[in-house]
Amino acid sequence: MTEITAKTPWAGHTGDVPLHLDYFDGSMFEALELVAKKYPRNIAFDFMGRSTSYPQMIEEIKKCARSLKTIGVRAGDKVTIAMPNCPQAIYMFYAVNLVGGIANMIHPLSAEKEIEFYLNESESVTAITLDQFYNKFESIRQNTKVVNIIIASVKDELSKPVRAGYMLTEGRKIAKIPKDAPVIRWKEFMNMGKACFWNYSVKRTGDDPAVILYSGGTTGTTKGIVLTNKNFNALGQQVIAANPMFNPGDKMLAAMPLFHGFGLGVCVHTMLSQGGRCILVPRFTAKSYAKLITKYHCNFIAGVPTLYEALLRLPSMENADLSSLKGVFSGGDSLSIELKKKLDKFLYAHGAPVQVREGYGTTETVTACCLTPPHMFKEGSIGVPFPDTYIKIVEPGTDKEVPYGTEGEILLAGPTVMKEYMKHPDETAQTLRRHADGLTWVYTGDLGTMDAEGFVYFRGRAKRMIVSSGYNVYPGQIENILDANEMVQMSCVIGIPDAYRMQKVKAFVKLAAGIPANDATRQALMSYCSKHIAKYAMPCDIEFRDELPKTLVGKVAYRVLEEEEQAKRAAEAPAAPAEEEKK
Repeated sequence: MTEITAKTPWAGHTGDVPLHLDYFDGSMFEALELVAKKYPRNIAFDFMGRSTSYPQMIEEIKKCARSLKTIGVRAGDKVTIAMPNCPQAIYMFYAVNLVGGIANMIHPLSAEKEIEFYLNESESVTAITLDQFYNKFESIRQNTKVVNIIIASVKDELSKPVRAGYMLTEGRKIAKIPKDAPVIRWKEFMNMGKACFWNYSVKRTGDDPAVILYSGGTTGTTKGIVLTNKNFNALGQQVIAANPMFNPGDKMLAAMPLFHGFGLGVCVHTMLSQGGRCILVPRFTAKSYAKLITKYHCNFIAGVPTLYEALLRLPSMENADLSSLKGVFSGGDSLSIELKKKLDKFLYAHGAPVQVREGYGTTETVTACCLTPPHMFKEGSIGVPFPDTYIKIVEPGTDKEVPYGTEGEILLAGPTVMKEYMKHPDETAQTLRRHADGLTWVYTGDLGTMDAEGFVYFRGRAKRMIVSSGYNVYPGQIENILDANEMVQMSCVIGIPDAYRMQKVKAFVKLAAGIPANDATRQALMSYCSKHIAKYAMPCDIEFRDELPKTLVGKVAYRVLEEEEQAKRAAEAPAAPAEEEKK
């Protein structure tokens, strides 16, 4: 076991990082309320030019909680939140927590059938989404047990001048919802709370379930990961302990999405539970991200490698002043050594006193549980564990530790470890295992090594997974969707390298007898996929094959297809410079 000791890299630079922390045992809302009382003048978040203080935020959360109680949400009920990073999502997330409910966080761009699955899997009684996603929810609503759908709009949280501009641009693209639509509008919903005067608050402890995030787990089948109040509160305390340069009031650019552990756990809850200030970004591009960093003089930013890659190429960043930065974090995917060097050089050239710090974690531990120290970097390393978090490297699937420097499976233990996979007891038992040391360990399925100083090195994924723009894409899920189509006899999905996304999805399909391998078939399959697969996981291409390669036991040999793609790219690579010369 690698326990952090006083000799480890955390200690002795920007203030010693404690080995152990005393964790708050209340709910996530209570953690916010305590901070609001401590820093009543602090800004909690900014949204498109409008600031909200901590006391204002707490009051809106309570109003929202009263309204939830009024429409019948009770302790233990699941409420689906399919929202971008906006004020209504913050209010709803903590209001659900205040009434003792469980927030079911999903991607607002999910396909219709995915939304239906998430609603049914969680048995949600209420859902909230934006007006622009109304049609997707309405089309599958009859197949779920959802009683109320709350519809919010970005414009409702904008100042008058910004709202006018928004309605002339983005707002014009949103189809109007019928006046008699069976939904509750946000403003109407918030007014409902006036009928509830007391008894809306439900006492919750650290061990109570609070949030459901989704992941493929170790098998690649979508599962809800049940996380507790303590999981999130502990993460907030650990992140701040590992960043002693943080001061209450420091600003973090919260562009990572709320349905992702990184965005919800680090960018939002860590900041709000520790007195920080979130700059909420509802939908971001590298260009808008860059603009906000300099506009708000952000102190902390977090992103995936693809975002940083795009940032480096922006003309608008040429004269940017980044001297306000105290922390630049990369997660969600491996940061290549080359990109880190380029990014560090870029930060230095623009006045930033820091380098990019890579972290590692899984949704089963909310998000990051390992981070590069601010003052000590080892090439290729993803850092050392947070306080009270332990990492060990074992022979895959066993509890037998391997020597330093030897590759094995990465195991995690600590206060952020999930409660369970919802409705999947067998896989929960396979992933969470109690060892002789008394700790419950997460078997990540990831491969890595550790050196004698406790630095961890990520080596790859034992489980089959594609990481595209920081999102986990599970080939098995997409293959199941394709194979369910009557035109398809068999499919295989792989990740292929992409300069921007790191990887993109490609599907190989053996068509059913009599189906022509032409563009019309390809377009029909793409259209079918768009209804069942989120945009970020959509295949960029479908290649038809008469036969798919097989292993000795008859399974589709996806590695053969990966090798074919690599060979094809290698053969095409030398031609690129010649093409440039012709231009």
